[in-house]
Amino acid sequence: MKKGKAGLALSLVLAAGTLLSACGSSESTTSDGGNSEGKKVDFKVGMVTDTGGVDDKSFNQSAWEGLTKFGQENGLEEGKGFKYLQSGEASEYQSNLSTFAESGFNVTYGIGFLLKEDVKVVAGQNPDINFGLVDDSLKAEGLDNVASILFKEEQGSFLVGVIAAKHTKSNKVGFIGGVESPLIKKFENGFKAGVKSVNPDAEVVVQYAEDFNNSAKGTTIASAMYSQGADIIYHAAGGTGVGVFTEAKNRKKKGEDVWVIGVDRDQHEEGLPENVTLTSMVKRVDVAVYEVSKRAMEGDFPGGEEVVFGLEEDGVSIAPTTENVSEEALKVVEEYEQKILGGDIEVPATDEAFETFLTTLK
Repeated sequence: MKKGKAGLALSLVLAAGTLLSACGSSESTTSDGGNSEGKKVDFKVGMVTDTGGVDDKSFNQSAWEGLTKFGQENGLEEGKGFKYLQSGEASEYQSNLSTFAESGFNVTYGIGFLLKEDVKVVAGQNPDINFGLVDDSLKAEGLDNVASILFKEEQGSFLVGVIAAKHTKSNKVGFIGGVESPLIKKFENGFKAGVKSVNPDAEVVVQYAEDFNNSAKGTTIASAMYSQGADIIYHAAGGTGVGVFTEAKNRKKKGEDVWVIGVDRDQHEEGLPENVTLTSMVKRVDVAVYEVSKRAMEGDFPGGEEVVFGLEEDGVSIAPTTENVSEEALKVVEEYEQKILGGDIEVPATDEAFETFLTTLK
């Protein structure tokens, strides 16, 4: 299996650490719940999922993997020292966050921008408890006990857009978003910019499901896009994206040459056994949760700050699984990655910035 260079080393280190810990072979913990020096670790960290659930094979799952790695490396007991609460509906966000605060957890994460207002309320009620908000910012609110964890999703989306542009045969690709918002617009506009940079004549069709947890709707939208000629679809839709994979696999069984670009995690396995995952835009929520938890335990919690993860911080990348990506496309990806890191390209994150970006291509 070939490996993409972007963020690969960090991906392998994290995966290896999680595997070793899960197998009970990590040397950094002891059987009595302490660290490698035998000292008890008096620290508790929790996370509250959005309605996609902890096993969404995407955003929430990545966060839990990072929290699990942190907990296991520091001898914390699952369910006590590190824990998640799954939200069945939005009305549960606030009560779940409060449960962790009332139980004395040192840090509690709200996973996703949909939890912003609830994190704001609960953090205000519990000024001595630290919170992490993933994918939105509360910096302007002056809450010194909230770290706002952000990503440059547009940068990683640009790179998978480059791959789509190099692989499309129909010259038409699609983007399916979950809930239309400034966050998901970053995915959309970065992707479109990547496609247009390599293939200005390619058409990019866009549709939002307005739901992150509706696989049936994902299937319906994907079916329409494929039927209208798109041969590659990039989804940034959480659980709704499962339906995109379902539609692609069904079409592949019938002999159609269609692909899906996954999101947040390496979603190669989601495309099996029909092998429909072209690549994925990996958003290292696991790394972010791990790093902020580590800083908190060391007394350096970035409260009141925005902590941003982009290409430079290995916060976004193409997936390490690249068996379906051509060598030519990988080479072009590397070239554009260096341009972004060098400041030669500023990837657009908004509709307005994208329109301006298009004028630079003429």
